[in-house]
Amino acid sequence: MIFDAHFHVIDPRFPLVANQGFRPEPFTCDDYRRATAGLGITGGAVVSASFQAFDQTYLLDALATLGPDFVGVTQLPPDATDDAIVALDAAGVRAARVNLRRGGPVGLDDLERLAARVHEVAGWHVELYVDSADLADLVPTLVRLPRVVIDHLGLSRAGFGHILDLVEGGALVKATGFGRVDLDVAGAVVRIAAVNPGALLFGTDLPSTRAPRPFSPGDVDLLADALADDDLVRAALGGNALALYRPGPSPPSGSPRTSG
Repeated sequence: MIFDAHFHVIDPRFPLVANQGFRPEPFTCDDYRRATAGLGITGGAVVSASFQAFDQTYLLDALATLGPDFVGVTQLPPDATDDAIVALDAAGVRAARVNLRRGGPVGLDDLERLAARVHEVAGWHVELYVDSADLADLVPTLVRLPRVVIDHLGLSRAGFGHILDLVEGGALVKATGFGRVDLDVAGAVVRIAAVNPGALLFGTDLPSTRAPRPFSPGDVDLLADALADDDLVRAALGGNALALYRPGPSPPSGSPRTSG
């Protein structure tokens, strides 16, 4: 059973902003269900992409459509109010994403403050789309964050040692986007799991926008074969993500979530 820790919904009924000249093709909730039929998906995380900027309307609609087993990862302006964060949490949002790779709407200057606020208000973590080759100067900042998740295995062989250092410090890593990374996926997941078996979060990365190779069901087998241990595979495919994202109804008002 798989909790898909990273996929996108691209619904043309809602605003899209071209990023670096790129505007994606539609990929609706129905498209996602068709693409994952037979994979044993039990829930997942809808992740806001650079081309969705700060729009929450598409995400709220997607979460309402997909149901309580699915959560959201949003892009949030640094000046978002506490009430806005609480309302998003009640709708199923569990994290804020900062896209350092493609020049998203929130930059490094706002990262530390945003991470502290969303954690304090709603128990959220932050997710970073960042190339590990650029991590050397960022590690001192990232280790101060309450909890951080790195997308797509950090993308590159260069700087992968920094990924392992962050994992040792408590960071989690998404085993996603195998068709967009420049590293040995099997070797990377084995090394991450050796540092912390609770750190890996598998996701389809559908619809694999801008990836040289889109997601394939064989990516699930790649992960399972690499880890070669039933407990590690179950954790990476679902257990770790369920503990992180805590899908389901929000706690009563005045009882904030904790990040674990």
